[in-house]
Amino acid sequence: MLVMLRTLLCVVALCATPALADSWPSRPIHLIVAYAPGGTGDVVARLLSDKLATALGQSVVVENRAGASGAIGARAVATATPDGYMLLLGQTGEISINQHWLKDLGYDPDKELQPIALASVVSLALVVPAKAPYSTMQNFVTYLKSGKPVSFASAGVGTPGFFAGEALKAGLNANMTHVPYKGAGPALNDLLGAHVDMYFPGFPAVTPQVKAGSLKLLAVSSSIRVLSAPDVPTVAEVTGLKTFDFTLWQGIFAPRGTPADVIKRLNTEINKILATDEIKTKFTELRADIRPTTVEEFTRFVQAESAKYVEVIKATGAKPE
Repeated sequence: MLVMLRTLLCVVALCATPALADSWPSRPIHLIVAYAPGGTGDVVARLLSDKLATALGQSVVVENRAGASGAIGARAVATATPDGYMLLLGQTGEISINQHWLKDLGYDPDKELQPIALASVVSLALVVPAKAPYSTMQNFVTYLKSGKPVSFASAGVGTPGFFAGEALKAGLNANMTHVPYKGAGPALNDLLGAHVDMYFPGFPAVTPQVKAGSLKLLAVSSSIRVLSAPDVPTVAEVTGLKTFDFTLWQGIFAPRGTPADVIKRLNTEINKILATDEIKTKFTELRADIRPTTVEEFTRFVQAESAKYVEVIKATGAKPE
């Protein structure tokens, strides 16, 4: 009798998962952004949420839960009930960097977050003040190799821009000094005032200043040229640093254990949205490259990014300040 009861309970449990997936979504979905409003991730989340709400027939509410280098928002999703109603707009920092850089995160992105779909990849832009004595990446490399001192800004220690600067410094054995700021805004303001010599911000953040001529764009930090700016060289091709590849990427994640049918549905709908002309145009305006992926492809991408930062941290000798 006890064996029959256990068997019946197992059958009920197995049947429950498809039922949940078949009825999903039956209430609003919350899409968490782990940073304050206005950043690239927030913009991408809001562009996707409107279209995803239409596709799923339910509201998709974007919530900003900023703090602790993205850990607060990521932790909220990692520890949420895996039912498809709380998702994360995950980015480079809270997924690929923090676990190798900071202690006591309160979550393990590899074990507790399920990759769903990669939305976009934004290159960093190597920019310098308008009055800098170099106007091309080749000129700048020559300047760096001469041993002259150069200060580089970042939006904070441990950000992709910080690691890009440290990697350039190590790769060229350059006389570079890091100047950390509390956010991208203060760093950009000091660069515009020529109080620092260079900066690796996200490309979208400096497009207006580059167009206005108040900053010079020397190169992009991705391994390949940006589709919306094909004439701008990569750091790797000019310096010969073949592994130089730093980006801000945005993707959708769910708590581990979310039903596979829900994950598959979300991946399918997000890729359909990314394929529309409207979204392609808006992402091009953001200087963001769309990279549609399967769940498996995105999972491998995340694993590769995580492994890359382990090596970057070792190679640069960078440490939290």
